[in-house]
Amino acid sequence: MQRSIGFLIVLVSAVGFTACISKSSNAQMERNEESSDRPAYTLVIHGGAGVILRENLSDSMEMAFREALNKALDAGEKVLQEGGLALDAVVASVQSMEDDPLFNAGKGAVFTHDGKNEMDASIMDGRDLNAGAVGGLTNVKSPIAAARAVMEKSEHVFLSGKGAEQFAADQGLELVDPSYFYTERRWKSLQDAIAAEEKSEAMTPEMKHGTVGAVALDQFGNIAAATSTGGMTNKRYNRFGDVPVIGAGTYANNQSCAVSCTGHGEYFIRFTVAHDIAALKMYQHKALEDAAREVIFDKEGKAGGEGGIIAVDPDGNIAMVFNSPGMYRGFTRPGAREIKIFKD
Repeated sequence: MQRSIGFLIVLVSAVGFTACISKSSNAQMERNEESSDRPAYTLVIHGGAGVILRENLSDSMEMAFREALNKALDAGEKVLQEGGLALDAVVASVQSMEDDPLFNAGKGAVFTHDGKNEMDASIMDGRDLNAGAVGGLTNVKSPIAAARAVMEKSEHVFLSGKGAEQFAADQGLELVDPSYFYTERRWKSLQDAIAAEEKSEAMTPEMKHGTVGAVALDQFGNIAAATSTGGMTNKRYNRFGDVPVIGAGTYANNQSCAVSCTGHGEYFIRFTVAHDIAALKMYQHKALEDAAREVIFDKEGKAGGEGGIIAVDPDGNIAMVFNSPGMYRGFTRPGAREIKIFKD
């Protein structure tokens, strides 16, 4: 009798052990299937949001913007195709747009009330939540390179003004004469804004803001975000918007998503837009698109803020959400690429 009971116990244990192995194997297979569904890489970019309407954009300008966005996607995708990190890819894409006078960042930065160009940028690595930001730069060719240097070469997160410029020089980053950032188009926008101010008229929406940004997922499952801007036309008092504020204009966490914002910075700061989207995804397990729409439309938008975001999560899902009439945007992954400007 005791032998029978012992045999039964062994048999039950063996069946249970086999079931556990089977369950574990199935779970592993499911994880493998999920990972196989994830694209090898994903890159999303934006070149600013605002009143961007078909009737206001000539065919030649639309083509120019599309070519510039394609060029920025090419720069970042090349990094990802060659097995590079998401961090390197977002820098490559943002630098491409910083070098293009079409965008309000780097070469195309808008002018302050005093006729200067003051640029901000930030970057965040989803692997370890390391981040870097710079504000009020006037002579650094690539603000996003300066933000990355702060992240990787200093114990700080945010440097601004002369101190940030001195740090950039100490790191050997390329410095330029401030005249490098002069463009006739942006100078005219400043004169128009000053004239409107003198007449107590409101600035047109396109005068207010503009930004470039990129988010990426690499083959290792890491994500990163980067954002760069020339600020707001006719701004005063060393004003900063959301771009150099980690959690407001830029955020990345491998456990949730990477986000880059563009729009009316004061609202994006108040609503910590980038982090709020990541938090909704992480803690309420919302789909990336749903989280972005809730923040942009139901929170920041209802308060009067205008703009948009791009985002990517560790599974390669993307979001390009905005409540303005248009947003220069695009994404690329193996076998797919898309560039859009208008709402439809």
